[in-house]
Amino acid sequence: MKIKEVIGALEQFAPLPLQADFDNAGLQIGLTEVEVSGALLCLDVTPKIVDEAVACGCNLIVSHHPLIFHKLAHITDEDEVQITIRKAIENHVTVVSMHTNMDSAQGGVNHKIAEKLGLHDLRFFGKQNTVDGVQGGDGVIGELNEPIAADDLIIMLKRNFDVECVMANELLRRPISKIAICGGAGSFMLDDAITAGADAFITGEMHYHEYFGRDQQIQIAVIGHYQSEQYTNEIFKSIIEDKCPGVECKLTKINTNPIIYL
Repeated sequence: MKIKEVIGALEQFAPLPLQADFDNAGLQIGLTEVEVSGALLCLDVTPKIVDEAVACGCNLIVSHHPLIFHKLAHITDEDEVQITIRKAIENHVTVVSMHTNMDSAQGGVNHKIAEKLGLHDLRFFGKQNTVDGVQGGDGVIGELNEPIAADDLIIMLKRNFDVECVMANELLRRPISKIAICGGAGSFMLDDAITAGADAFITGEMHYHEYFGRDQQIQIAVIGHYQSEQYTNEIFKSIIEDKCPGVECKLTKINTNPIIYL
């Protein structure tokens, strides 16, 4: 099977037109007419990730975050992105990224977060779009099987997402049953979550001033950008194994989160 067929399966699940205007999802580096020897699935592409792909015999890397996000004037070795690009080209490794299109697609990143929380009756909130029959939306909202207290929600998040700490506003003094989700940098969805009637809003990162004025209005729970999207590899694996039988998928063993908690 050729690399272009794997990319086609991913883009069929999460069409590129679903991506945000600022994004650069899709093919990043390499050739697509060659036979795929294996796919390494990851969140970020770094020199160590390319080394891992080469070591495990994978000539395709599927990442969530684009390796090439900002315009490049040249490719040398002055920063990690350029070093990674050179290393991938030198080792004939193709890189493709499924970013905000995979965030917003039906069954994508936000739905995976909801799955890990056991939510049901999922629906989109905020801006929505449909491309080639695939529904997409900026956020997902759903219901818990039973209402829980705010501190129990925090405990569940720490357990289910292996989070060392959760950044939250004042704990809500009413039961939480309806939860809104926007993985990654999702603070722009906070007002939409409130409008949608959510009891809690879960995202990966928010700015300091965005917490103000929300006490007892909605429970904010910020679990970290990497942590909120860490299960994206499971989506990639499911798509490829379903649509491209015979292609070996390997989940990276490298934690690329640049943030440590001391």
